[in-house]
Amino acid sequence: MATCTVQFFSNALRRFTAFTALLPNDLPPEMVGDNPHFRRPMKLLFLLHGYSGCETDWLYNTPISELAGRYNMAVVLPNGGNDFYLDGPETGRQYAAFVGEELPAYVEKLFGLQIAPADTCIGGFSMGGFGALHTALAYPERFGRVAAFSAALIQRQVAAMTPETQDPIANYAYYRHVFGEPAALPESPNNPEYLVKTRVAAGNPLPRIFFCVGTEDFLYQNNQQFKAFLTEQGVPFRYEEGTGIHDFAFVRSQLEKALDFLTEA
Repeated sequence: MATCTVQFFSNALRRFTAFTALLPNDLPPEMVGDNPHFRRPMKLLFLLHGYSGCETDWLYNTPISELAGRYNMAVVLPNGGNDFYLDGPETGRQYAAFVGEELPAYVEKLFGLQIAPADTCIGGFSMGGFGALHTALAYPERFGRVAAFSAALIQRQVAAMTPETQDPIANYAYYRHVFGEPAALPESPNNPEYLVKTRVAAGNPLPRIFFCVGTEDFLYQNNQQFKAFLTEQGVPFRYEEGTGIHDFAFVRSQLEKALDFLTEA
């Protein structure tokens, strides 16, 4: 398994940023064996970290390095700051454009990859789960499948916030900065539910969706709301739940199910 860390200048972020890449292109024949995943072209997966996380979270908290080789997937782990992978109006705060357009194009050019959009996937944990769903819905021509783990699907909570709102994670000013004016969020492209509704209404394609959450997770009800919303919209999806809180232990328990979903024919 080839592993490397790359620092490059991002035009979307207007600064240098880093990502870690895992490339299963050097496995000896005895390790490949008759693995059916190597009878098809390599797939590409971007995995997004959560709030206060960094690009190495997935590497150190899950067996993604081993699984990248087993599933014949190139895995890219970017640093997305704390902005929910959304675009802001300020120069250098185009995080959706960074993970949805700039980074995939740069990775393909850097490593000489030619991977079809149907074989390009995105996933994430917590804030990264929100970001993965939003990015896949905003750029369905780039990402064919998405997997969200314990996603911070807090768009309805944010929409109801006022300056007096008390929140244990961050203050009102933070949410307004990241999501835009809260009252406008229901009809904002920063809202994954709005993206689903507009694409369904226009008859446009959607990525294939997998998401999961622990039954003891403080975001459990948020994920139930999203599940009900997708059902109401007639959008197909795969949903999993199980015993677990908001941590990587739950992610590890669901990771192979998600990778099976992302790589199935």
